[in-house]
Amino acid sequence: MLYHVYEMQRVALAPMRMAATGALSLLDLPFNPMRETPIGRLSVATLDSFEHSTRAFAKPAFDLPYTTIDGEQVALHEEVVARQPWCDLLHFRRDADGPNGRQPDTKVLMVAPMSGHYATLLRGTVEAFLPDHDVYITDWRDARDMPLIGPDFDLDDYVDYIIGFLTHLGPDCHVIAVCQPAVPVLAAVSLMNAGMPLAAPRSMTLIGGPIDTREGPTAVNAFAKSRNLDWFRRNVIHRVPFGNMGVMRQVYPGFLQLAGFMAMNLDRHVEAHWQMFQHLVEGDGEPLAAKRTFYDEYRAVMDLPAAYYLQTIERVFQEHHLPRGLFHHNGEVVAPAAIDRTAMLTVEGERDDISGIGQTRAAHALAHNLAPEKHAHWEQPGVGHYGLFNGRRFNADVAPRIKAFIAQHA
Repeated sequence: MLYHVYEMQRVALAPMRMAATGALSLLDLPFNPMRETPIGRLSVATLDSFEHSTRAFAKPAFDLPYTTIDGEQVALHEEVVARQPWCDLLHFRRDADGPNGRQPDTKVLMVAPMSGHYATLLRGTVEAFLPDHDVYITDWRDARDMPLIGPDFDLDDYVDYIIGFLTHLGPDCHVIAVCQPAVPVLAAVSLMNAGMPLAAPRSMTLIGGPIDTREGPTAVNAFAKSRNLDWFRRNVIHRVPFGNMGVMRQVYPGFLQLAGFMAMNLDRHVEAHWQMFQHLVEGDGEPLAAKRTFYDEYRAVMDLPAAYYLQTIERVFQEHHLPRGLFHHNGEVVAPAAIDRTAMLTVEGERDDISGIGQTRAAHALAHNLAPEKHAHWEQPGVGHYGLFNGRRFNADVAPRIKAFIAQHA
């Protein structure tokens, strides 16, 4: 019912949003005498803020037309190299007209989180690796667009997809998991080391992931444990409303995930929107554009399949199956102790309020049969969760360390 109310509210606001858009067009006409007056700028700021706040944001594009290799601009082409019902394996193919004489670069599979945002949330991560790596990324589908008659998706399927993609890319691949996929990626690599070692990736980097949420618990972890699974099933699982391809499919709506994330730092988000309003009034376009770009991405959310979401709550956040040796995949026990070929790097952020300090590092104790020289850990000072895979400090500190680790174990 909540999802239907949300959709009805969005539809009800559509005429007002269209009226605001029309008024903005009139106010922006070059011959409008009100355009540069204080009341005109205030009106534009008010209408623009209303339109932006009530807009439904579609899936963003990666919009990476080129990269720079050895000082030369090289065109990029997005291509899907493997398809699954719930995910495409997207390849950023670099133009063959790049620098001559280059050896094929190391393959890197980036596993994007399936946690409410699209894979484009890792645009900055992808961009940082493109000059010196052959980059692939998991492009998950929105459950809202998946017909009810199609296949469902759960945590076992997630692990299967990772194994399938790594097998497709070959054993010279390196995998990077950002946040939530740290658990299924560790499970997949464990199974590959145990049952198909020659196909296992050379290295695995886990960034800010909930391997063991008993370590450094955050508000996110506390909320997941404060209620039983039946409460989550009754209160946050809803059916997709009519008007969408996935009508009647049970999902965890993206707007609920977004509301939860914003509530964690509500004062910061309110301040940022107030600053955007002031930038509009003052005509200060550059800082406005930067904040708008962030929120256009941040507020573009996708629904998650109910089975996958509930299993993650239960097995990862409530019962801690992986660190307790209870994690099963299609009836088979997942044992990280089987990892003896794939090198492991874990990365945590000093100010991470989603995956606390120690949660990702816990993976090393589980993979205790891996040689010491194949273990590495880095705690990045001064960054929160998103700073671990985007932004200035990621580019300056985190990305070079991951690249060096990959090179060491290539």
